[in-house]
Amino acid sequence: HELATARGLTHIATGYILRNAVKAGTELGRKVEAVLEDGGLVPDGIMMDLIEEHLAAPTAKQGWLMDGFPRTHPQAVGLQERLSRLGQKIDRVVVLDVPDDVIVARISRRLTCSACGEGTAHPTVVNSDPGDLVCPHCGKKALYQRPDDHEVTVRSRLELYRAQTVPAEEVLRAHYPLHRVNGVGELRVVAERIRSALR
Repeated sequence: HELATARGLTHIATGYILRNAVKAGTELGRKVEAVLEDGGLVPDGIMMDLIEEHLAAPTAKQGWLMDGFPRTHPQAVGLQERLSRLGQKIDRVVVLDVPDDVIVARISRRLTCSACGEGTAHPTVVNSDPGDLVCPHCGKKALYQRPDDHEVTVRSRLELYRAQTVPAEEVLRAHYPLHRVNGVGELRVVAERIRSALR
């Protein structure tokens, strides 16, 4: 988000888009919620429609940074087709390399505030109800661990990543400059590596 803001780009984050659909309680949101709780991937057709809606928005005309998409081979192909139709293009692709155990440790410590919607990292893996913890953003005792942040679900998502997202990466690599970035380290260090890859 900070990188997009610094460059005056629209931040298209699929996680945020999907959580908003769930929060809205629409029929689409209910379908998305069931998939996310199981650690699965939202169907390609639904994702493509959601992404195209954001790409076609007036705010995206000055450029965008897409976060967490595409996640499957059909999505990667579909993205190319829809960008062509919209007269847009991808300048470069960044892939963050992080070992599984580091990913699990990071995500299983992540808490979300039901009051303000912001996320925060807890010092240790959450094994009990975090309801007594105070949100550092709004000060309310409204923190909880989303079902898709549980360790078992995260490991299931990593298996899906290897099976479905790696083929999407190959589609992108064949058409656009792709940079692999070491995603291990302090946030500011990793952010600088990403900035360097995007120069």
